[in-house]
Amino acid sequence: MFKNKVHWIILALVVFSLLLAACEAEPVEVTRLVEVAGDVVTRVVTEFEEKEVEVTRVVEQTQEVEVEVTREVMVEEAALGSAERPIKVLFVPSVDVDTIVSGGDVMAEGLKEATGYEFEVSVPTSYAATIEEMCASPDDTMAFIPAQGYVLANDRCGITVGGAAVRYGLSWYAAMIVVPFDSDLETIDDLNGLTWGIPEFGSTSGYLFPSAMFQSAGVEPGEIVDTGGHTNAMLALYNGEVDFATAFFSPPLLPNYARTWQYGIDDPEIWREAGESPVRNEEGRTFVGGDPADGGYRILDARASVNETAPDIFDTTRILALTDQIPNDSVSFSPDFPLNIANQIVASLEEWVSEDNPACMESICNQDFYNWTGVEPVSDSYYDAVRFLMDTLGITEEDVLGG
Repeated sequence: MFKNKVHWIILALVVFSLLLAACEAEPVEVTRLVEVAGDVVTRVVTEFEEKEVEVTRVVEQTQEVEVEVTREVMVEEAALGSAERPIKVLFVPSVDVDTIVSGGDVMAEGLKEATGYEFEVSVPTSYAATIEEMCASPDDTMAFIPAQGYVLANDRCGITVGGAAVRYGLSWYAAMIVVPFDSDLETIDDLNGLTWGIPEFGSTSGYLFPSAMFQSAGVEPGEIVDTGGHTNAMLALYNGEVDFATAFFSPPLLPNYARTWQYGIDDPEIWREAGESPVRNEEGRTFVGGDPADGGYRILDARASVNETAPDIFDTTRILALTDQIPNDSVSFSPDFPLNIANQIVASLEEWVSEDNPACMESICNQDFYNWTGVEPVSDSYYDAVRFLMDTLGITEEDVLGG
């Protein structure tokens, strides 16, 4: 009986201790001797003393935090030919840059009226810079670029040709080798070791075709001076800075337009038969004995663009020889330029480029500019002759433009 009571007491104490364990008080176990009915019995009695215990509680708090949210907003690119994204028009610096810029702006305005597109004209510093810019702007650029420059740019990044220049009914031209009038130079063999003035290493008529002629004849000129343009090459010769120079040649117009000058048959300076010096009129045209309609000659080679600066250049220089015929300059487009817009532009140029258009005569039709009188649609194969010549000579992009 006694033992049962003790068991119940101990059980009650255990239950009580469990209840207290749920509280924040920390249990402390105490062992005491308890006297029961005269007997000393050792029992374990658990007592509880209150003790401060640090309790860690998780408290949920709501706090407003500003969060910067970055959203990607898709902005539609401006349409090509709009004021925000004009079509880039590049001209190689083969003649006076100021003439190109002012005349280029006139042409850009004419194309805008014809097509509704906006154009932005610029003149890179060289053939190489023109090609670089066309390839770097693959979907919005057009350029007026010579045959060799077109071939190089087509090989590099796939620019496409839209049309070729026409000058007085001809889609070809040539390069001329010009020497001082009173020199004893008679053939290209006499040019061995002499200083050669060129418009630029990237020039088709000023460098590539004359180089082919010299190599074929076994001629090795001496120093080559890059003058920075056809006009400058002629002035370098005029000023005695080089022994001979090369530049473009377009055949003269003959009296009464009775016939067309014949390559390989007529003298390049057939106009000297008139016994008069060439004269530049107020419109910038160079005649011998008056307008061809009045029985005179009109001169169209590179010297005609400098005879305002050097009025006697035709009296102090002469053409020693001509190269083979060369495909005319191109109007070309960057590789991803929209085909439908390119076709519109070429069609508009066919209408606009004409000697009968006064605006064109202030621009690309002017003989101090590129002297175009028309545009003829052509394909890439039109320039295969230039490719063949470059391959035959082993001329690379690095040779012409630098690496």
